[in-house]
Amino acid sequence: MSQDEGIESATGAKDVASSMEVEAFRRLFPVQYIERYLDASVRPDGRPLGRARPTDVVLGQVPTTDGSALVKLGNTTMLAGVKLELCVPSGESPDQGRIAVDFQMPPICSPHVRPGRPAEDACSINEQLSNVLASAQLLDLRELLITSGKSAWVANLDIYCLNADGSLFDAALLACAAALTDLQIPGVAIDDDGKVQIVSPSGDQDQHMLDAEKVSDESKSRRIDKRRLTLGPVPVALTCMLHKKHILADPTAEEETYLQTTVTVAMDSSDKLISLYKPGGLIVATTSTIMDCIALTRIRLKEVNRILIEAAQVKAGD
Repeated sequence: MSQDEGIESATGAKDVASSMEVEAFRRLFPVQYIERYLDASVRPDGRPLGRARPTDVVLGQVPTTDGSALVKLGNTTMLAGVKLELCVPSGESPDQGRIAVDFQMPPICSPHVRPGRPAEDACSINEQLSNVLASAQLLDLRELLITSGKSAWVANLDIYCLNADGSLFDAALLACAAALTDLQIPGVAIDDDGKVQIVSPSGDQDQHMLDAEKVSDESKSRRIDKRRLTLGPVPVALTCMLHKKHILADPTAEEETYLQTTVTVAMDSSDKLISLYKPGGLIVATTSTIMDCIALTRIRLKEVNRILIEAAQVKAGD
C-alpha cells in the first residue's frame, strides 16, 4: 500500500468513526442533539428554522376516482381521492350536497402504527380536517346539488397516509385541497319523475350509466354536463414546533417526538384565520409566539398556492 493510499484509508476510518459517534449521540441524547443545531439557527436536515420541507403535488394519480392527488411534504406522503355518490339532501339543507372525510393511517406509514389497531393520531386529524373544511370556504356545498330536496352528490374524500414523517395534518389538508381541485362532477340526466342517471361518454359500456348520444335525443330528460367545481380560497395549514426560544416550521417526526409542543395554524388565501390548534405541551404559547406562527403561515400560503397552480398546469398539459 502506498503512502497516499494509507492516508486515504486512515481518513476514511476516522470519518466512519466520527459518523458512528454522531449517530450514537443522536440516539442517546436526541434533545441535546437537536438543540445543538437550533443554537446555530439550523435544523438537523439543513433547513432554516422557519422553512417548510420541499413539497410536491401531483394531480390525477388515481384514475378510478373523480379527483385525486398525491402530496409529498419532505418524506411525509399523502394520497387523497374523491369518489362521488348520489344521495338525497337532508331536510335541514335541501339545497346542498355533502362531504364526508375519512383519514386513514395504515401500518405501512409508520413503525408506530400496529396492524389491527387504529393509529392514535388518525381520529384527531380526521376531526381537524372535517372542521377546517367545514369552516373554510373552499367548497360550496350548493355546487353538489342536482335537484333541490331530491338529489345531490356526496363527496367521499378519503386520505391515506403512506409515510408519516411529521406535520401530518398539514400534508393531509393539502392533499384534500389538491384532490378537490382535480375533482370533476359527472354529467347527469334527470327525467320528469326526478330520477337521476349518470351520463357516460359516448360508447361507454357501463350499464349503470346512460350513453351521452341517447340522452341528447331524449327531449324529456334534463341534462347537466360534466363540470369542475368553482372553488373558493384554498386553506393551508402550518404546524410550528416550539422549543425554548425557537419556532420550527413543519417539524419532522423526530422533532415532534422529542420537542413535543406544537401550534398548528390554518389560514386561507384570503388571509382569513380558520383555526388555531395547540394540543397541550410544556411550553406556553404567548401572543407574540402565536403572531410569529401566523406570519410563517402567511409565507407558506404563498408557496402552496404556487405549487397548486404549477400542479394544475402540469395536469392540463398531460
